[in-house]
Amino acid sequence: MGRTGLGVGHGTSMAAPARHVGILGAMSAADTALTTARRDRELRDLADGDGLDLLVIGGGVTGAGIALDAAARGLTVALVEAHDLAHGTSRWSSKLAHGGLRYLASGQVGIAYRSAVERHLLLTRTAPHLARPLGQVVPLLPGMPRTSRALVRTGFALGDGLRRAAGTPPRVLPPPRRISPGMTGALVPGVLRDGLDGAYLNYDGQLIDDARLVVALARTAAGLGARVLTRVRADQVTDTSARLTDRVTGQSGEVRARAVIAAAGVWADRIDPSIRLRPSRGTHLVLDAAALGRPAGALTVPIPGTVNRFVFALPAQHDRIYLGLTDEEAPGEVPDVPEPTEAEIDFLLDTANTALSRALTRADVCGAFAGLRPLIDSGDTGGTADLSREHALLTPDGGPISIVGGKLTEYRLMAEQAVDAALARHRIAAGPRRTRDLPLVGAPGHPASPAGPADPAIPPALRARFGAESAAVVATGRAAGLADPLAPIVEGLDVTGAEVVFAARYEGAAGVDDVLDRRTRIGLVAADRERAAGPVAALLEALGGEAAHTR
Repeated sequence: MGRTGLGVGHGTSMAAPARHVGILGAMSAADTALTTARRDRELRDLADGDGLDLLVIGGGVTGAGIALDAAARGLTVALVEAHDLAHGTSRWSSKLAHGGLRYLASGQVGIAYRSAVERHLLLTRTAPHLARPLGQVVPLLPGMPRTSRALVRTGFALGDGLRRAAGTPPRVLPPPRRISPGMTGALVPGVLRDGLDGAYLNYDGQLIDDARLVVALARTAAGLGARVLTRVRADQVTDTSARLTDRVTGQSGEVRARAVIAAAGVWADRIDPSIRLRPSRGTHLVLDAAALGRPAGALTVPIPGTVNRFVFALPAQHDRIYLGLTDEEAPGEVPDVPEPTEAEIDFLLDTANTALSRALTRADVCGAFAGLRPLIDSGDTGGTADLSREHALLTPDGGPISIVGGKLTEYRLMAEQAVDAALARHRIAAGPRRTRDLPLVGAPGHPASPAGPADPAIPPALRARFGAESAAVVATGRAAGLADPLAPIVEGLDVTGAEVVFAARYEGAAGVDDVLDRRTRIGLVAADRERAAGPVAALLEALGGEAAHTR
């Protein structure tokens, strides 16, 4: 992986580069770009012996959050990921920024409160361009017992208490309320009308896309000097070293750092065999939004026999609905891409159909995806739905600090705690914690985000995915020679050619799969993937070296 391999000595605690002084300073989009040339240069720097304060293993939301937290404190950081950013569980979530409501029912007050606080930060400070309020609609149907109604009403009231405690104003997340049958039908047109007695409406946070959040975190970290190195595998990991292998060239060597943190998710036990996980599979179905009348809210259906579990029909980008989710034990070898089971598909359709005027069938399912929750094995013999969602910091003698468990919404807090643990364990000096108020690329307040109103010519879908960077996306497509940067990559999809160019030139996309599966999510529907793969490949080929690591 370099002229002499990757033998890198311990770095000293280095003074922060000038751009750290004002944290984001005068950062431009170019400073945050994850390009092939930058990757190759930074790998050469490691091979030449550049010192590291922190090596982070894992390019999911927690690993990217750790890299950002550490870089913002002035540390020299490298993040390595064996595949692409958000390759694992971080792209398979419900795309919700949960306020922690469901954890109250099981007495997990701490995680509920923390989730509400972290949701507040996403919606108001760090990523308001990627997070938005979403109305959750629980229809009051004849088959819903009075006790269930009371539990939902009480739960929403308690959840609103969490909102207030976190400081989220009602203009961001309105308080819960009961709504009429007419308003219920307007928000979720596919709801069953016979005997409908209105609904309870509650607001939570929703991400436009989980994988886009990971990319934004990684780019913001890169803008602060972090090395973000995808397709680099870590083996033989200790508390201060790892053997890294560039999966593009096959070259490898040992890298040393003052501290190592593993954020490997469901693969944590491959880094540290002493870790015991009990993965749980969460499955979602992908539907055309027209199948439910293009709802503006999330149809929320209680699962019979439970007090804190629901099936959600969530409006999503590309005119789709994500219907989920399950909580099933997933023993055995962890696959790179988990697959839903036939029983899970039937369960989701059957549960949703209890609240729908037209029953969904297999013919309505145009795609499906499943993710594995990295739950900590506590020795309980009950179902995985009853296992704690708390995260844990593990610090074995001689091994890396590992952070496991937890929820996507809490990524920032988990990252902060992991860096704190590394600083304390290895006695590393660093600047103060800064990520509570640090806007990500595309968010208002980030220096690469232009001030002023958005260009009305830019489609709303593109603005939703890129925020204040939308104009830069269009300009990048135009500079690449696209006659119409806003033309869809294929007819019927709202992804533009400019977005494909931007993915390759700024977001570290190294091939067709990166674009389809993690930068745009076209790949969630096999038919769309088949139509778009050729045009995306042709455009990447035309860009030449911008996506040289296609594989």
